[in-house]
Amino acid sequence: MPVNATLPPVRALLLDMDGTLVDSDAVVERCWHRFADTHGLDRAEALRVAHGRQGHLTMALLLPDRPAELNLADNARMLADEKADVEGVVAVPGAAAFLASLAGLPHALVTSADEPLARVRMAAAGLPLPSVLVTAESVGASKPDPEGFLKGAAALGFAPADCLAFEDSEAGIAAALAAGMPVVGIGPRAAAHHPTAHALTLEAVTVTAAPDGALTVGIAGR
Repeated sequence: MPVNATLPPVRALLLDMDGTLVDSDAVVERCWHRFADTHGLDRAEALRVAHGRQGHLTMALLLPDRPAELNLADNARMLADEKADVEGVVAVPGAAAFLASLAGLPHALVTSADEPLARVRMAAAGLPLPSVLVTAESVGASKPDPEGFLKGAAALGFAPADCLAFEDSEAGIAAALAAGMPVVGIGPRAAAHHPTAHALTLEAVTVTAAPDGALTVGIAGR
């Protein structure tokens, strides 16, 4: 396929997990449908705000008058359910080859999942974990706050403007842009949220490293 987009060179890549590397929509839908049904909420509205955020913050958006301690308790139970449920968790098309192409290049996982859930889902999808992880335990504020992406850039030793993020959700794309870095939206969900560039799957994405360490990302046309 011809390349229809090439982004300016960067020095490091910051990768979201759910929806970007791992298709976990089936389990996410099961968990949030149960939560919505229990609390008399609209299922579609619950899912609309759930992607990309830590669970307790989604609960706070859906039930703004509910005490935070109840949301945290429900979030802990939901995380346990999510770790136990990997039915339908698979790699996003092209994710395995994409990660293999990054071997030896600066990249990090920046996810709203906690580290145990990240390990469970990446293993269920048959994908290797990057050596640098920024998970829910690493930050004080969840996406759409930019903290996770800023910490990912710092952990790799680069300025945010020298990094490129990969995201699928509204909250994640907003977080990356707020961190001052361009973002490639992955999948149909991302297209509506104004990423810098867009690819339907990671099969369309190539990464080329120059001798000076600059990384050029291309996106193939459909």
